Amino acid sequence: MAKVKKLLHTRYRLNDLEKSVRFYKDVLGLEEVRRHKSPRGSELVFLKAPGSDEEIELCHFPNSGAVEVQPDLTHLAFLVDSLEEFGKHLESIGLKYSDGPTYKPDGSGGFAFIDAPEGYEVELIQRSSAAGQGTY
Repeated sequence: MAKVKKLLHTRYRLNDLEKSVRFYKDVLGLEEVRRHKSPRGSELVFLKAPGSDEEIELCHFPNSGAVEVQPDLTHLAFLVDSLEEFGKHLESIGLKYSDGPTYKPDGSGGFAFIDAPEGYEVELIQRSSAAGQGTY
């Protein structure tokens, strides 16, 4: 039986490519892996978190019309060592969490959200060393 082998990337289409690239690199610390123009004319930038194999593909393709992200449509989730420390990082660059942080009563971790450009949400997850691999 044929089946997929692994997740390679997730695409997010944008109106302002460079604004989003700056957010993912400067705010979240992702690294730009490559960029190119597709055969149909899409401008593509691939980024990844330092400890991940999967990439995020940011796409600018104005011929498809303007991007309008609906509330709670989708989000990316990233692991952080400390929501408190990440919150201090956000404050140092003039940003703040849009929701949270919310901590689990058993002390096993917590989560918070920040708004990325164009209305996409990013979830930050903190796990204690005893926490399992599940998500929130």
